[in-house]
Amino acid sequence: MGSVPYGLIITRLAGHGDIREIGSGNIGTTNVLRTGSKKLAALTLLGDALKGTAAVLLVGVLFGRNAALLAGFAAFLGHLYPVWLKFKGGKGVATYLGILLGLAWPVGLTFAVIWIATAALFRFSSLSALAASLSAPLLLLALGDTLTGSVFAVLCALLWAKHHENIGRLLSGQESKIGQRSSTAPPPEDPAPPVGQD
Repeated sequence: MGSVPYGLIITRLAGHGDIREIGSGNIGTTNVLRTGSKKLAALTLLGDALKGTAAVLLVGVLFGRNAALLAGFAAFLGHLYPVWLKFKGGKGVATYLGILLGLAWPVGLTFAVIWIATAALFRFSSLSALAASLSAPLLLLALGDTLTGSVFAVLCALLWAKHHENIGRLLSGQESKIGQRSSTAPPPEDPAPPVGQD
């Protein structure tokens, strides 16, 4: 489930070609947004998030909380390293949020608020993702959920590792801002929205 590359599938079906040849080359929401279509970006965000939520909810009902944590971890790894794309996947932000909403929805909502606030202030999707993802394990540990907090600490570390190039560009002042279209993207079908995930 985690390995399904929704961004790649959706953009191909919509006639935008291979999303890996546009912008950053990533298959996630922010790069889909660089095609100029907020609708396709929203569908990508929904698909990538739901594969995390569905995994933890389904397995949780059948086998319990600990199994749900394992399922979420597997879905996240599948998104980062999809077998269908030679293990070159997305950066995990939407799937991270989906898993979080399935396991601890109040913390998931906090993640969303932090992402939106950071994006509104600084206009960097990557910075918003880094800040929001870091908040999750800290909040979970503060609330006393040590196991879930520890799992999300590992997921957060993986997410940050996938953003290492973004971190370098942020530090050098070369990171693209939200809504900035790629020069290789086709003409936009509608204005880019003020949100998105890489």
